[in-house]
Amino acid sequence: MTKSARSGPYICGIDAALDVVSGKWKGLILWELDNYGVRRFAELRRGLPGVSEKMLTQHLREMEQDGLVHREVYAEVPPRVEYSLTEHGRTLNTALGPLGRWGMDRIARERTELVEHRDAGLLPRPS
Repeated sequence: MTKSARSGPYICGIDAALDVVSGKWKGLILWELDNYGVRRFAELRRGLPGVSEKMLTQHLREMEQDGLVHREVYAEVPPRVEYSLTEHGRTLNTALGPLGRWGMDRIARERTELVEHRDAGLLPRPS
């Protein structure tokens, strides 16, 4: 595993964790890969409406560097690249579960609109 460019010093564990998941799309990439398993770039992009190709590429590279995502390149024509969660990424996704439940409670409490995902009704698995 490659050493991350984000390596502290940190004030506390929350600081270190947020350093790795900072960015609007990283938590959603974790959720997408946890719920659907191995995904190609275009599948991830379709599953995350609003993400730009540049931002998705940047986040995937950072997440790979941090050991959260595994990138598999197949020597085919055209080239095929697949992304999946590493065990380290799965543990982070599990750790984010309570935060996701807090967020769902907040959506209900504030009566905020919830964007309908292409697989409506599919919620993150309970921990």
